[in-house]
Formats: sequence, structure tokens, C-alpha cells
Amino acid sequence: MPTFPKKIRYRSRQIGDVEVFYREAGPADAPVVLLLHGFPTASHMFRDLMPLLADRYRLIAPDLPGFGQTKAPPRGTFDYSFDSLARVIEGFTEALSLDHYALYIFDYGAPVGLRLAMRHPERVSAIISQNGNAYTDGFSDQWGPWEEYWRDASDANREACRPSLSADTIRNWQYGTGADPERLSPDGYELDIAYMARPGAEEIQLDLIRDYRTNVALYPEFQAYFRAHRPPLLATWGRHDPAFIPAGATAYKRDLPDAEVHLLDAGHFALETHADEIAARIREFLGRVLPMRHEGIETHSMSGN
Repeated sequence: MPTFPKKIRYRSRQIGDVEVFYREAGPADAPVVLLLHGFPTASHMFRDLMPLLADRYRLIAPDLPGFGQTKAPPRGTFDYSFDSLARVIEGFTEALSLDHYALYIFDYGAPVGLRLAMRHPERVSAIISQNGNAYTDGFSDQWGPWEEYWRDASDANREACRPSLSADTIRNWQYGTGADPERLSPDGYELDIAYMARPGAEEIQLDLIRDYRTNVALYPEFQAYFRAHRPPLLATWGRHDPAFIPAGATAYKRDLPDAEVHLLDAGHFALETHADEIAARIREFLGRVLPMRHEGIETHSMSGN
């Protein structure tokens, strides 16, 4: 049996003018997995996954600026862009002396994490992409209002994106599409809905929707990074994701022929219904591609716990 505590610890670290909230679990000297959440959620999306891996890995999951419990300056005094989010998380990793880590990237966490990987390829030991897109192949046909806003930042186009932030869209489209309703806890989406209702939250998110175009512009550079540095990559993808379709998962194999791709019978928020299966895939994958640094960590599979 694993001897290390699985308890999640809740902490914060000041990075410039941003107080980054984060969850941490696992032994301090175990291999690090940096978990980067997406839109419109926060690090609570990893609440089921982290205890399943904490006997073997050090799990660290920060809330991005503008999300969750991280405290950042108000809009107008802080640049809510993906470059800024990546700079804060880069500073966060350096403040915690994380000089080597596997990346778990999901949704918005993908362009944030891949910016870090391009800047510091020597720090990234492996990548786990769970509905974390890096190819135009991965876009569904549901991006019309966002793409129009990327082309023209008019007030009308900004307002056309606001329904993406509604409680109904979060609950039924982002979480509910393709998910087994009997396995989908309301905890995650109701917390996201509450976060979105905070003063100023929608305007910050609309700024990030506009800036998302910079991520698409970087896709060729992300792909060049894959070819140049060949990080081991595991894609565990909810095949019923209404935003990022399975072609975005299989596209990784163009630049990383050894990438492992698993399509799950799940939606965009696959961890909400398939945390056990994803954890098992991660344990098997990282167990092969990462050196184990902590002598007391057992190497048996989850089924042997």
C-alpha cells in the first residue's frame, strides 16, 4: 500500500501583483506534475484526480489569474491576456523552484502551458493533454462568434460572445454535452457558475476570448516545439467535446509519432466523469517515461493499491 498521504493542501504564493492560489498533494521530493485548468473553471477541476496520483507524484494545480481563488488586479490595471497568464505561471513555477515537471494541459491551460514549454523546454519532462488543443484540426463548428470577434473587436461581436458565459451554457453545453448525467456531479459547474457571477468576471473572460486568437497564431510554433524537443505526450480526450473534437487529439501524432492517444466516452470536462480512467492512464504513462526520484515510492499499478 502507498505510504504517502493523499491529503490536498491549499496554499498561495505572491507573484508580482498576483496572489496565486494553488492546490498541492504528494511527497515534496516526488516527480512534479503541474496541472493547468481551463475555461471557465479553476483548480477544483482536479479535485478527484489529485488524490489518485498523490502517492507517487507531487501534484501542483494553480488557479490562473482571473479564475478561482487567485487574486489579481482589476481589469484595466492588469493585462488579461494569455501572455500575461503564462508569465504569472512561469513566475509561480520559479518561485516554487519547479525546474522539472510534467505538464497536464486542459483547454485554456494548453496555450498557457505550451508557452512555458517553448520558453523552457528543458523543464518539461512530459505532456498530458486532456482536451487541450494545439491544432486547428481540433476546432468544432461551434466557434463562429468567437472567430468573428477575433477578426473584428466591435462591441456587437463582443456581446455575441457573452452567451458563452451564461449559467445555462456552462451547465448544459460545456459540462453536459456528451457526459453521462448520472456520473456528472453538479459541484464543478455550479462553482464555475458562481465564479462567473462575480463582479467584473464576465468582462475579464470576454477579454480573454478576444485574446484567444493569439493562441491559434502560435499553433505553428507549438508544433515546431513538439518536433524539435519530442516531449513524451499522452492525450486523454473526451470524444464528445463540443468545442475540441477528437481530430485535435490525433493531430498530435503528426509531430509526435509516438504520442499516445486515448478517446474517452466523455465530454469536455472528462475528469468530472472519468477521473479514475484518466488517472490510470497517467500512472502507466508517467511510470514509463519519467525516472522515479523518491526511493520509497511504490511502482505498482492502481489496481494493486
